[in-house]
Amino acid sequence: MQILNDLQPIERVECVGLVVRPKSPQLRPYYLRLKEKLRSFGIELLVSKRSAGYLECEGIDEDELFNKVDILVSIGGDGTLISLARRAYKYNKPILGINAGRLGFLTDIKLEEIEEFVQKIVQKKYRIDKRMFLEVELEGEKNKSLVAFNDVVLIRPSVEGMADLDAYASSKISNLKDKHINNYYGDGLIVSTPTGSTAYNLSAGGPIVFPFTEALILTPICPHSLTQKPIVLPADFEVSFKSNSHVVIVIDGQDKFDFSDYKRVRVWISKSSINMIHRLERNYFDVIKQKLDWGSK
Repeated sequence: MQILNDLQPIERVECVGLVVRPKSPQLRPYYLRLKEKLRSFGIELLVSKRSAGYLECEGIDEDELFNKVDILVSIGGDGTLISLARRAYKYNKPILGINAGRLGFLTDIKLEEIEEFVQKIVQKKYRIDKRMFLEVELEGEKNKSLVAFNDVVLIRPSVEGMADLDAYASSKISNLKDKHINNYYGDGLIVSTPTGSTAYNLSAGGPIVFPFTEALILTPICPHSLTQKPIVLPADFEVSFKSNSHVVIVIDGQDKFDFSDYKRVRVWISKSSINMIHRLERNYFDVIKQKLDWGSK
């Protein structure tokens, strides 16, 4: 696949869908400011049922919400945006993240910037970036298909014992078919997207990869051998894993499965992507410098 960041702003925004971080009634002021500003431009704001209870307002089912709106808005941290992106994956609606969390790599609009950015949306003064998704297939008696925005983590569930993983790769370009590439023995392994490279991958010593890069990143977690290092694979690669040890599969830190219930885990880059709304002036390297305190003396 090829990720091209050449999407044009939506011609006319008439309806916006809102999802907020769960169990966060303190986010009601964000909701009210957003609703009032959208109303001043004649734009309807719909709220998902799961968020409406915290905001003390009416809500609708998410399937209906995702179908009706022109754009989606998440209020919370990066985790809230990732969860929304995964649930709305098949609807192909652009997502704007308003930051009410801590780090905010993905959610770059602050509370005090809501009114200004709504006006920019109306004026079409924003950009839409495309970000990779991973497709994940858990193969067993009953296969399970999922998507991941940041990463797929294969990890031992406790400090007892080691995760023992055999990794295989397939690639038409490289003429590989289920080629055994490595045995990972240690705490586990992270399979990350470039977007997720600044999450768990970075903490585990993996590389920062520019988010528009088309690649899979494999980063061992506390490997038993000091020669085990991260590897970056091209976009056409599919990786799969087998294990006879006690390993847990964690998708984006949100869904958890026991590897023993499955024979194999397969991961590849999806042909679809997620569209994210950002300020025109947003620069990835400025974000990196701010969030990671680069260049400070």
